[in-house]
Amino acid sequence: MLSSFMRRLFASEHLVKENKRLGDLPGSRQAYKEVFVIALPAIAELVLMSLIGSADTIMVGQLGKNALAAVSLPSQPRMIMLMLFFALNVGVTAIVARRKGEGKREAANATLRNAILLGFVLSVMVAALAVVFAEPLMRLAGGHDRTVDDALVLKGAVDYFVIMAYALPVNAVSMCISAALRGVGDTKIPMKVNIISNLVNVFFNYLLIFGHLGFPAMGVRGAALASVIGMVVGLVLSFVAVMNHKDSYLRISFRDNWRVDPHTMQAILKVGGNAVVEQASMRLGFFLYSRILYSLGVTMFAAHNIAMQFLALTFNFADGLSVAATSLVGQNLGRDRRDLSLLYGKVTQRIALVMSLALGATTALLRYPVSQLFINPGTPDAQLVIQFAAETLLVVALMQPLQMSSVVLAGGLRGAGDNLYVAGVMMVCVSIIRPVMAWLAVNVFQMGLAMVWLLSLAEIGLRLIFFYMRFESGKWAYKRV
Repeated sequence: MLSSFMRRLFASEHLVKENKRLGDLPGSRQAYKEVFVIALPAIAELVLMSLIGSADTIMVGQLGKNALAAVSLPSQPRMIMLMLFFALNVGVTAIVARRKGEGKREAANATLRNAILLGFVLSVMVAALAVVFAEPLMRLAGGHDRTVDDALVLKGAVDYFVIMAYALPVNAVSMCISAALRGVGDTKIPMKVNIISNLVNVFFNYLLIFGHLGFPAMGVRGAALASVIGMVVGLVLSFVAVMNHKDSYLRISFRDNWRVDPHTMQAILKVGGNAVVEQASMRLGFFLYSRILYSLGVTMFAAHNIAMQFLALTFNFADGLSVAATSLVGQNLGRDRRDLSLLYGKVTQRIALVMSLALGATTALLRYPVSQLFINPGTPDAQLVIQFAAETLLVVALMQPLQMSSVVLAGGLRGAGDNLYVAGVMMVCVSIIRPVMAWLAVNVFQMGLAMVWLLSLAEIGLRLIFFYMRFESGKWAYKRV
């Protein structure tokens, strides 16, 4: 009985109805293997990056709650700064995947070249604006100087944000190359590049935050400078990968035609433009959410940041699977195999379901040891920070199945170029429902941090329903990019 149920739930022949098949389907072993070949390097890359990023936060946390809050406050303004490039990269991944499926290698390379040009020009403009408006942005995010602690947080946040803004062009171009490589299913190179660059980041954190080996102790500013050094290393390695790697499907050279191709640029802007709506809505929602949470005070905001670090870690498992869904759905639509796009989308979602249950249980069991890692227990209010964070991690554990499934299904829809639908759902759920629920929880019901999270993150369930219904409808399979 149980084995029959599991087969109906996971076996490839049960995931695509016979009337929707356009040819032979791969066996279950082959289908799951193809997903894992793409997903595992992406998961390893994103999770290791998250762990290394957490090490960054742990180091800063040894300076106390003010330093921890200072690197947390710029998080959402920085994500707003990056949103254009996240959106651009959605278009790059989807279009490159489709061109590979169509067998148009030169068109895929032209997409990468045009995306690099577009990303660099936009990043210079955004970086200039970010530097000029750094302090107003930090105040808009909730920072103020009404108390000594808050003034220290605000100063540290401005310093951190300005340094990161100067490095935006480096970060944007490196992200663009990684997005194109993922589109052709090459997740190993981005994994290696990002792991190396983030290890460099951690090493320079050790030197510049605390002042080891003769380097000055720069605190929060040192953490930002270490991140910039890591980004520069990542950019160099990214260019080396696509210029000198003989086995890569994507290869570019300075001798290539780097003039803007209107047709290619139009395709990037069409798919990426829809993703801008999604990113803008997400960033607005997260920005408002973070601002509301900061109003709870520095202690709870520090605990909130610890929970966000672990939520980001678990999100990266889903995001790695989403990369596989985007790549395989896009490539098979390029081959006119809508049935295989449907199959791989469902296979990826099944893997996400199993993985989310394991992650949820692990999060619940390790919530106190994890929370204790992020702050020096000898600093003021550290025990309160740990207690609030551990309680909130129970909510993170509860949300895992909903979060992972919704992220993977959205990845499949993006691979088909159905970004406008994804954007609409994200706008309603993240930009409206989440901040409204957070505001009610904080200002009306006056709940604690964990209950604020539970009420505000309930929108993930609604998101999952919308994405599931859209994917099952099959309308995405007829999008042209």
